[in-house]
Amino acid sequence: MTKLDGWTLERLHADHAQALRETRVLYDSATEHQRLRVFENPTFGRIMTLDDVVQVTEGDNYIYHEMLTHVPILAHGTAKRVLIIGGGDGGMAREVLRHATVEHVTMVEIDAGVVEFSKQYLPAISDGAFDDPRLKLVIADGAAFMRDTAGGFDVIIVDSTDPVGPGEVLFTDTFYGHAQRALTPGGILVTQNGVPFVQGDELTNTMRAFRALFADATCYLATVPTYAGGPMAFGWGTNGDARQVPLAELESRFRTAGLTPGYYTPEVHKAAFALPGYVARLMP
Repeated sequence: MTKLDGWTLERLHADHAQALRETRVLYDSATEHQRLRVFENPTFGRIMTLDDVVQVTEGDNYIYHEMLTHVPILAHGTAKRVLIIGGGDGGMAREVLRHATVEHVTMVEIDAGVVEFSKQYLPAISDGAFDDPRLKLVIADGAAFMRDTAGGFDVIIVDSTDPVGPGEVLFTDTFYGHAQRALTPGGILVTQNGVPFVQGDELTNTMRAFRALFADATCYLATVPTYAGGPMAFGWGTNGDARQVPLAELESRFRTAGLTPGYYTPEVHKAAFALPGYVARLMP
């Protein structure tokens, strides 16, 4: 990142950048896999970057984490075993574990350093998730784990970085094929697929793979302020009919779950699958 008079400039996209005011740096170090940084911002609180790209903030992380967890889990209805690929900050595990009906969560993170410094510098993100006995943390390459796992997961959540560096293998047809095999009948795979207005190829390539693997392959959207450039896309793949669950049934499951999210509602869940024209045209 480039500093400009107390601001941090992120240049993830070729023609677009965002600046965040930096009031205090809490952590700055390089691990074997990637450079980790945490700094404070008056609006977004503590911000974590990986290789100079914003990954999570205390202020708006709930939007991303709620939409990648509550949508598939409530759509599925009886999810007991969940697999998270990535998610070293613990936010994804936090939201999955809010569901008392989930009995076991396997979280596979390539970089132990992300987990350790998140516990120390971003404890509000995980909010105790790493201490939950239902969580099994595996430090390993997500692609290798997916290739070798016996499967049996009702929901698989791919909380990856963008398709560069260590995260690149998590966007391949082979990886998605292994993920499809690891799902139970009617299981659901969801993925982060960037901001389609500025990362359209990422969504197109994922959807091309999904369409070959799943009877129901699409994406849904949510707007996360610090993932700049428009709403973010989340890939959705299943060979079941979970996307067709009526709103009334989603509302019943939501009430039973006893969730108090900041972004997710059953109405938002249904509406998130209504795609603007420019996003729909990126679907092969």
